[in-house]
Amino acid sequence: MRIRQTGVLFDSPESTPGYLLVSPIQGERALLLGPDAEIAYEWRIGRGTTNWCYLLPNGNLFASERSDDRRGPALTVSGRLSEYDRDGGLVWRHHDPYQHHDARRLPSGAVYSAFLELNDQQKAAIKGGVPGSETEGGPFGEAIREVDEAGEVVWEWSFEGLDVESHPLRPSSNRWSYGHVNTVCPLDDGNYLVSAKNLSVIFIVDRESGDVVWEFQHPDMSGQHDAQMLDTGNILILNNRPYAADIHHSQVWEIDPRTDEVVWRYVEKDSMTSFFSPHIGSVQRLPSGNTLVCEGSKGCIFEVTPAGDLVREYVSPHFAESDQFGWTNWLFRARWYAPDAPEIVQLRL
Repeated sequence: MRIRQTGVLFDSPESTPGYLLVSPIQGERALLLGPDAEIAYEWRIGRGTTNWCYLLPNGNLFASERSDDRRGPALTVSGRLSEYDRDGGLVWRHHDPYQHHDARRLPSGAVYSAFLELNDQQKAAIKGGVPGSETEGGPFGEAIREVDEAGEVVWEWSFEGLDVESHPLRPSSNRWSYGHVNTVCPLDDGNYLVSAKNLSVIFIVDRESGDVVWEFQHPDMSGQHDAQMLDTGNILILNNRPYAADIHHSQVWEIDPRTDEVVWRYVEKDSMTSFFSPHIGSVQRLPSGNTLVCEGSKGCIFEVTPAGDLVREYVSPHFAESDQFGWTNWLFRARWYAPDAPEIVQLRL
C-alpha cells in the first residue's frame, strides 16, 4: 500500500534533539534536516544507487554516487566517491567502477567495498544462494579496498580470506556476489569491521596481518546492515532478517564481541511485523542512550529508549524516481548530529 502520512508523526520530550542527514535512494540531493524535520541545508550530488553520505568534522559532505561505467550488479554499484564543501564545491573525488554500498573517508584517502571479477573456477566454488539468480558476469567476488589521496590502491583484502566451503551464501539469497558487503567500518585500532549481507556474517579484519580476528554468525541474524562498534566495545547492528525462519520482522541487536552474546535487542512491541526493512537501513546509538533506527524501505526514521519505547517517528516526504521501483522514499542510511557537533558548527547554519 502507498505511504499516506509523512513528516514527524510523533515526538516526545524523551527524544534526542539534533539534525538528521538523509539522501533518498536514486535521488540527487543530500538533505540535512533540522530538529523539526525542516530542510536546514542541502547539497546537490550525483544520482546515487545506495546514496550513502555523511558529514566530515570540517562540515564537508562525503557521498557515494553512481558512475556511468559501473561494473558488477547494476542495482547496487555506485562507482564514484566525492567530497563536497559547504557551498557544494568539489573537494576530492575517486572513481572505481566496482565500488558499491559502503565507503569512508580516511585522513589519507578512503576505504570502501568493491566487487571483483572472478574466473569460472572461482565462481563454481561459491556455494548456496538461489540457483540461476546470478546477474550478468556474476557471481562477483568482494574486496575491501583502501586508496590514497591520489586514488592509488594502497591496501586490499579479498574475501578469499574467508573459507568459501564453510561460508556458503544463505539459501534464500541471490548469487550476485560472494558476501554482498554493506558495511566497512574503520575501527580505532586500524582494523575493519565488515558486514556481509548474503553470508549473514559480521567480522573484523586485522589490517596488518589480513587475518579475520573475530567473526559472528547467529541462526536468527540475517541480511544485517550498518555494523558499528560502540564506545563500550560492543557492536550495534540492524538485523534486517529477510531470511528468517519465522514471521519476517527486523530487529536491532547489540552484541558483546568478548562473549558473542546479544546483550540488548529492540523488537517492535505492539506488532513486530510493523518493523521490517528487508534490504536497507541503519542504526545509531545516541548520546542520550536512545537508539536511532532507519527503517530504510519505508523511509521511516524512529528513536527508541533502552526499554524499547518509541519516542520519535518520522517518515520522509522526500521521494525519488527509480528505474526499477518507481517513486520511493527509500533511505539507505540516516545519520544524527548534535546541534553543537563540529560537523554542524562548521556549516554555520
